[in-house]
Amino acid sequence: MRGLGVGAIAFDWATAAMIGSPIAAPIFVLFNVLAGYVILVYIIMPLCYWNNLYDARRFTFLTSHLFESSGKPYDLNRVLDTKTFTLNVEEYDNYSRIYISTFFAISYGIGFATLTATLSHVFLFDGQYMLKLWRQATSKANVNFLDVHGRIMKANYAAVPQWWFHLLLILVTALSIYTCEGFGGALQLPYWGILLAMAMAFFFTLPVGIITATTNSTPGLNIITEMVIGYIMPGKPLANVVFKTYGYMSMTQAITFLSDFKLGYYMKIPPRSMFVAQLAGAVIANASYFWTAWWLLTDVPHICDTNMLPDDTPWTCPNDSVFFSASVIWGVVGPRRMFGPGSTYAGLNYFFLLGFLAPAVVYLFYHLFPEKKWIRLINFPVIFGSSGGMPPNKSINYNCWFIVGFIFNYWVFKHHKQWWGRYAYVLSAALDAGTSFMGVIAFFALGNYSIYSVNWWGGVTDDYCPLAKCPTEPGAYIPQGCPELH
Repeated sequence: MRGLGVGAIAFDWATAAMIGSPIAAPIFVLFNVLAGYVILVYIIMPLCYWNNLYDARRFTFLTSHLFESSGKPYDLNRVLDTKTFTLNVEEYDNYSRIYISTFFAISYGIGFATLTATLSHVFLFDGQYMLKLWRQATSKANVNFLDVHGRIMKANYAAVPQWWFHLLLILVTALSIYTCEGFGGALQLPYWGILLAMAMAFFFTLPVGIITATTNSTPGLNIITEMVIGYIMPGKPLANVVFKTYGYMSMTQAITFLSDFKLGYYMKIPPRSMFVAQLAGAVIANASYFWTAWWLLTDVPHICDTNMLPDDTPWTCPNDSVFFSASVIWGVVGPRRMFGPGSTYAGLNYFFLLGFLAPAVVYLFYHLFPEKKWIRLINFPVIFGSSGGMPPNKSINYNCWFIVGFIFNYWVFKHHKQWWGRYAYVLSAALDAGTSFMGVIAFFALGNYSIYSVNWWGGVTDDYCPLAKCPTEPGAYIPQGCPELH
């Protein structure tokens, strides 16, 4: 679905849960996400398209692909030195600026707002609480602050020694530095880049963790890592993606690690067993991911190339497409050329200010009208962070996510609360696991015979609009399968 997706639904759990399990989202988060999605897709984007903002009609409506000024797909080989993987500035100046769809551009602006909104919201609403937690965590007498679960765990199980964490940190840091500095410096990132990425992950883990703990929604702050290294080392895409991975993913994995520890905390699993299980799981998962990726890249013809694949193929790689485009925007071209003064998308920097001020407005109204408890539930990091996931997410993902979440967390919770409390989260986990197992079974049972879908009326993925994937500006480049407009 590459259009507005009005009324688009699916009976597929993978589609509904692409932005996270809808059953695990609190009801106020459902409405925050819905508000952000509706405002972006059905108010902001039609206005942008109507006014042709950033030449919106020249490009496909919802895509993460890169374009020339004429609307043709951008030929990266003309500006990238394939031997050194660095930008050829002279060729870039003689060729064309990089253009992106207006939807993709606004999505980046929302990403800017998410960053500042997260910091502003946490400071205003949770600043004192965060300071209190920090003092408790660093206090030698913090046993006095333990709840009943903490006292049971402390009485029955030995805590994980701090030196386990310190040793693991030293080993992983040393290995990461060797990976970047070794192999002839092929990854382009020097040792200090690893240390800077670690520092950024350390700084953002606490505020983002608070948002995650209170909303079960983790804002995507990958843009700040891309931006920082993009300004420091422009024209080096490998350095950019490596820094982004170490910075953003370290924070994300830290929050996931804490979430799993919290689950083990309530289930009374010994902390040391949790630590070992987490470490073993990380090693096994990474080895499996690497082997699977290598196998798919070498075994599936034209993988991720949507121009060469059939319409019903599952190998379109939407997340990887966004990752690749981001590496070009932030790494090859650099943020100064894309978003700096005089650039095509310089106006998107105002989203930083918007994100900073939006939580302050909520904070002000909350204190002016303290009897209106619902004002406190307006969460701009969630509003910005969720809607900023398009692309790769599509309208159908948000439609299904909200419908499923509303059914379980409002109707089922209201009328069958006992069932909800006993089975809701179990069902969510079962659907996640079942979808994963079914994906593997379907691949080996059907995928090897090039059978990717069942031919029935509900399996049609057409937008029912030929212009959903086509430019509408007369004279623009016309992709294959699109009508020519005059």
